[in-house]
Amino acid sequence: MARVFHVTAGSSRSGRRRAEETPRVAPTPRRGGIVAGYLAPHPPHLVYAENPPQNEPRSTGGWEVLRWGYEELRTRLRAHEPDVLVVHAPHWITMVGHHVNCVPNPRGVSVEPIFPHLFRYHYDFRTDVDLAEAIVEEGARAGLVTSAMREDGVRVDYATIGALHLANPDWDLPVVSLSANNNPYYYSDASLAEMETLGAATRRAIERTGRRAVLLASNSLSHLHWDTEPDLPEDMGVERPFDHAQYAGDMELLQTIREGPTARLKEAVPRHIEATSSETKAGSLTWLLAAMGWPAIAGDVLAYGTVIATGNALVEWVAP
Repeated sequence: MARVFHVTAGSSRSGRRRAEETPRVAPTPRRGGIVAGYLAPHPPHLVYAENPPQNEPRSTGGWEVLRWGYEELRTRLRAHEPDVLVVHAPHWITMVGHHVNCVPNPRGVSVEPIFPHLFRYHYDFRTDVDLAEAIVEEGARAGLVTSAMREDGVRVDYATIGALHLANPDWDLPVVSLSANNNPYYYSDASLAEMETLGAATRRAIERTGRRAVLLASNSLSHLHWDTEPDLPEDMGVERPFDHAQYAGDMELLQTIREGPTARLKEAVPRHIEATSSETKAGSLTWLLAAMGWPAIAGDVLAYGTVIATGNALVEWVAP
């Protein structure tokens, strides 16, 4: 039987030398800046329905379509590999200017004041203090009244906690949270121009610090809601839009989002606020889109549903 012998050219020493001389290709560095933004509403009922260990009340479920949408959001968020989550929420209301949480490790119990029987959440998370300080500085340079919140024992509002939990229940990413100045929250005809300025300042701070960031706008849409609750809060037999006009207003806005580009929302959002008492009057959505530079893209609507009659949508915008 014939045998074939394979001989390696050169000695083992020369082989090692060639390997050492072969140039190594450096890995491509991850691009910094804003990589995606999400409309990520914060109804406490969604956290309650999930029964996470941090929340004291227990439920039997409910609002599944929205919660399934959040599962998809989490998968997409992870794929973006962010360094930090930056959230603007409507229920950290500040009377003077825009505040940024600069506490390194906020810990405590966040309680929803209207639904304390649904939301008593024990939180413990990390703040990206360098980025938070940079947002304060960039906002001040842009002419905004901005403040760094450094009081260690201040309780974090439920809208911030709710959006962050629903987007990232592992709490393994650092966070920066921004307040809602009370004027855009309380007055539906208030100009949203200041939120555009805050968004641009947020973008500059993210780029300056080299962070790879995902933004969360913690807004519901139509915001008329029931004033009574069923005996079982998660009874889906009574869950529906407040009325057809509120639902139709939400659908008109979401169709505009689905068609794009985002610049159309500069006019569509104020119309929607006027028609539906939308929670976007707090400015979170305007802040997010301005921070992303009003990209010429459509948003991807992941889910829509009502919570105590308010309209809630999960939407993704991926940075071009």
